[in-house]
Amino acid sequence: MTENLQKAFELLALGWGGVFVVLIIIYLASMALAKFFPAKKKEA
Repeated sequence: MTENLQKAFELLALGWGGVFVVLIIIYLASMALAKFFPAKKKEA
């Protein structure tokens, strides 16, 4: 029983770790794109 629980927690940690890694990669990519291609300012 405890062996299964330990395996389940390992999978849980890997899953949530993967989610946060992907979110960080998406965030960094969006920051890089915003820096390389800034929004054009409208002239009034």
